[in-house]
Amino acid sequence: MFNFKKVTTGVAAAAVGLSFAASAFAETTIRVQSVLSAKSDEVVMLNNFADDVAALTNGEVKIEVLAAGSVVGVKETLDAVDQGLVEGGFAWTHYWSGKHPAAMLFGSPVAGAGVGIDNIAFLSWFQFGGGKELYDQLWDEMGMNVKGFMLQPVGPEALGWFKEPINSMDDFRKYRFRTPPGIPGQTYKDIGVASVAMGGGDILPALEKGTIDAAEWCCPKPDSVFGFQKVLKHYYLQGLHQVVVNADMYINKDVYNGLTDLQKKAIEVAANASLSKSMSYRIYENGKALKDLTENHGVILHDTPADYFPAYMNAANAALEKNAAENEFFAKVWQSQKDFAAIAVPFWAGAQTSNAALGKAFADQVAAGN
Repeated sequence: MFNFKKVTTGVAAAAVGLSFAASAFAETTIRVQSVLSAKSDEVVMLNNFADDVAALTNGEVKIEVLAAGSVVGVKETLDAVDQGLVEGGFAWTHYWSGKHPAAMLFGSPVAGAGVGIDNIAFLSWFQFGGGKELYDQLWDEMGMNVKGFMLQPVGPEALGWFKEPINSMDDFRKYRFRTPPGIPGQTYKDIGVASVAMGGGDILPALEKGTIDAAEWCCPKPDSVFGFQKVLKHYYLQGLHQVVVNADMYINKDVYNGLTDLQKKAIEVAANASLSKSMSYRIYENGKALKDLTENHGVILHDTPADYFPAYMNAANAALEKNAAENEFFAKVWQSQKDFAAIAVPFWAGAQTSNAALGKAFADQVAAGN
């Protein structure tokens, strides 16, 4: 006999169950305002990270990337995340050196922290040498209500672009030179270079107007996107100011704490994948861009003058020592990097020497057209 009451009760129970299931898997959207335009390589890779997070959480966590200035100004990005005006932000952590000098050691450790740490060795320090724990502590030191995720290591960055070839530091000192903010830029001032800090979008107009005479930004691909090759033709790859650079995502800590443990793990896993994928992406993209610049835009590639390296390294070490003497947490982070380097760099630098020489020989052969 058909039992209408039993069926309707079952349907009602199923509906209640579906309602609970729907609430259990409610979507969370995290708006992340970048400090860059939507077309930048960093944002391309950030969107790739967002796709991974969505896939790993079955669509429960969606990261919506907003272009620079969408909610607040670039300089207010971190404060906006801290205050909950936007759920997330994306920038280079050394941008916040004004809030704490140790931010530079995570975002742009000048001259490889003075101990020869490159982007791969930095990643080793971050993941296995105690760096991540110190990175998490950084936000507390700043008094910021954020959870940070390191996503995109890049480096080494190019020395930069010049109107004429530079054969010595004396030549270099003739130019007003766009540099990064903070310690890397100050180090140029310390060796007599007229250092001028400005945002990426302001560099080309400043070059065209003659406000500055030379500039650095990053690497062949991002530099070519900004169009520096339209004004300057002499390009130098080897520099020390940003041997390592890291772009990071910041999530408001209250928003982050509202995620499930599985969702938090998904973001962590996607972030770890991004650390590797971004380096892989950069190597090939920069290679293609450098080939295009030299073959199709009249850009001439030079080796950096030999006297640049000791001048910059000595000044960088002096700046690191000064900041360590003035700030306890800065000293703690830098000591951790030095302790790591004492173990890892002799192996890593020594193991790479033969391959670097082989690579240079091949690059010379390619340049000669053989």
